[in-house]
Amino acid sequence: MELRQLQYFVAVVEEANFTRAAARLHLAQPGVSAQIKQLERELGEPLLDRTGRTVTPTAVGAAVLPYARAALAATADLRATVEEYSGLLRGHVTLGLVTGAAAEAFDIAGLLAAFHDAHPHVEIAVAEDSSERMLTALHRGDLDIAAVGVADATPPPGLTWEIVVDDALVAVVPLDDPLAEHPRVPFAALADRRLISLPRGTGVRGVLERSCAEAGFTPRVAFEAATPLLLARFAARGLGVAVLPELSEAQAAGMGVRALPLTDPGARARVALARRAAGPSSPAARALLDRLRETLLPHAAPWSCA
Repeated sequence: MELRQLQYFVAVVEEANFTRAAARLHLAQPGVSAQIKQLERELGEPLLDRTGRTVTPTAVGAAVLPYARAALAATADLRATVEEYSGLLRGHVTLGLVTGAAAEAFDIAGLLAAFHDAHPHVEIAVAEDSSERMLTALHRGDLDIAAVGVADATPPPGLTWEIVVDDALVAVVPLDDPLAEHPRVPFAALADRRLISLPRGTGVRGVLERSCAEAGFTPRVAFEAATPLLLARFAARGLGVAVLPELSEAQAAGMGVRALPLTDPGARARVALARRAAGPSSPAARALLDRLRETLLPHAAPWSCA
């Protein structure tokens, strides 16, 4: 029996599918299937029921599952302890970034380059995805840390976060749009307009949908893009009203648009640095979290001392 076989078994149970588990593990599906079959032969019992549309654990598999997870956790703790005593930071960290928007909020490339110079033996994998999927990945343990767009200031159970970007949302329109004559815009004024927004699963889209529902209508989103400035360019071409984080006067003037504050005070574009409530388990992940917090939250104390 090998630890990797237990890792593959746990991944297939959690994904309920061999193909998705293989993609999560960055392996070929036949290899994952073969290793689990070998594990079943060694144990003398089938662990997975493959007859349905989804893969489920057998009675034996369900009984084995907590022990497999415990073995993997114990191995991770053992490695972490050795790394802490050796004083040489090694390991692998997975960082999630909300698609498009986080890159504009801070210089993630420069931050990771500085961290790599200080800790060259730490491997960092960066994954871009929607905030919704990354929060699920944090819960599942597939991500150590994530910069996510959030619709609320309060995190869901099991997670904790710190807000690193908190900007008001604005409605962006061309200079000749009738709304451009108003100093502020209520969400109700957008009821009959085509809207331009970040994709579903992002914090800004969640705020937009919630605010429109509170104003009594469902938003008619005609165009989506992952980058706020691209949304503003769509608005400049008359494709609709873009709802996005506030623009500077120089940016708005350069694109020939007006950025109108929205009257709902809860309409905020927030990016949070999120993690599991228990904190990252490995020294490498804790060190990267400290670096992120030091850079993005200048007055924050290191996580290990919090």
